[in-house]
Amino acid sequence: MIYELSFYICKNNSKHVESMKDKVIIKREDFIFAKKLIWKMRNKNTRFDTKEFMTKGREYLYEYAEKNVGPLNPERRAFLKGLLIGIGVFAVASAVPLINSLNPQEIYLKSFPWMIIVDSNGNPIEASKIPVNDPEILLFEYPMLGDITFLLNMGDENNNPVAVPPTEVLIPETGKTYHFPGGVGPYNSIVAYSAICQHLGCVPPEIHFYPPQYFKVGGSTPNYIPPDAYQAAMQAKAISVIHCDCHGSTYDPWHGAAVLTGPTVRPLPYVELYWDSSTDYLYAIGMNPNAPPIMDHTSDLEGVAYLDGYDESTGCPKFLLKKGQGVTNCYTTLQNEGNTFEGGS
Repeated sequence: MIYELSFYICKNNSKHVESMKDKVIIKREDFIFAKKLIWKMRNKNTRFDTKEFMTKGREYLYEYAEKNVGPLNPERRAFLKGLLIGIGVFAVASAVPLINSLNPQEIYLKSFPWMIIVDSNGNPIEASKIPVNDPEILLFEYPMLGDITFLLNMGDENNNPVAVPPTEVLIPETGKTYHFPGGVGPYNSIVAYSAICQHLGCVPPEIHFYPPQYFKVGGSTPNYIPPDAYQAAMQAKAISVIHCDCHGSTYDPWHGAAVLTGPTVRPLPYVELYWDSSTDYLYAIGMNPNAPPIMDHTSDLEGVAYLDGYDESTGCPKFLLKKGQGVTNCYTTLQNEGNTFEGGS
């Protein structure tokens, strides 16, 4: 039975959750909804207001979810009620391991789809207009719903785009390597890496990109960069990093998101991009099967839900959109999750 109110039995009992993780199954659309809700709750730009909740009660949760994630039908409201009882309003952070302990139904792709990256209005993103060293968190999902991915336009301290070269990436966990093809776009400076930390699965804003201006010695660094991460970046000649504030894992976006500091032993998987110079459009076209899969995946071709723009009838084969041509399927939407550093300490 697919039972979305299994949270009732959990009652914040982590041992019980662990014992149930091979038995409890929820609808995959509810699993994705819960994931997105937690990201919004923990994001400082859309932070869940516990004081407001204590004043308004359950209706505040419903209003918050509708505003930040999407419309609620009666079944989704029942799911939220179960989620609330299961984790407690002051235990938002604990919801991540709780949600991860459940088993959503899995689906499989036969091959990696070819997806054009569009904005919230469905217009294709133009590579030349992506800001260099943008401190805002730009995310798209690929190859499935929930597989969030950073889109970065890399540059120097003066925000001039700089080519990201191809490289061989080491997997510390196994000692093996795989090939990263480098950046794309007008200056070969645009890259895409999984935004899910390979240590324990932390997501933005806990894991984020540090542009050069926030990373250099003497610069204005709102969030703490540990000395070992800084030294490792200097040794790798990386003037910016991807750092996870949860446990300190650091990745090198200049060299295929290779591991700079642990505790992670796996690089961030990359999404291969294609740039069409005739239109300036960007496409997500695949992932490397020799790289470690996205956190909690046994394969990057498995997941819990197809992307909204995925065409199951065709599988989204290679295509190139003409300038001005409308997008009806085979797309993934770029989301702006805000500036990590605004209001930082």
